[in-house]
Amino acid sequence: MTTTWTSDELDSIEHAEELEIASLRRDGSLSSRRTIWVVRVGDEIYVRSVNGPGSDWYRGTRAHRQGRVQAGGVDKDVTLVDADEEVNDAVDAAYRVKYGHYAAYIIKAITSPEASSTTMQLVPR
Repeated sequence: MTTTWTSDELDSIEHAEELEIASLRRDGSLSSRRTIWVVRVGDEIYVRSVNGPGSDWYRGTRAHRQGRVQAGGVDKDVTLVDADEEVNDAVDAAYRVKYGHYAAYIIKAITSPEASSTTMQLVPR
């Protein structure tokens, strides 16, 4: 079982503008894919819900904490692990750098305390 990303996977996901995520349902099928933003911090990949914990896709991840992601040519099954709060500043910084060309209000939303409360690390499985 692989629990780390390869260098090529990290680079591909880091340079992808967006990531598509589908969460694993109770019956073992995948939900509809949602397009979200994704950032790399060190050798880890993080996502969060711009709309906070009320977002449908985020709530869908809570049951089994597994899913499938696609970004930059990478197609991978993942486990979604709640990130430690200590990483939020680094994740905020990564979002600001990667998506800083968007309007300030969008960056403010993705780095808000509500969005930060949904930060998840994607771990390959």
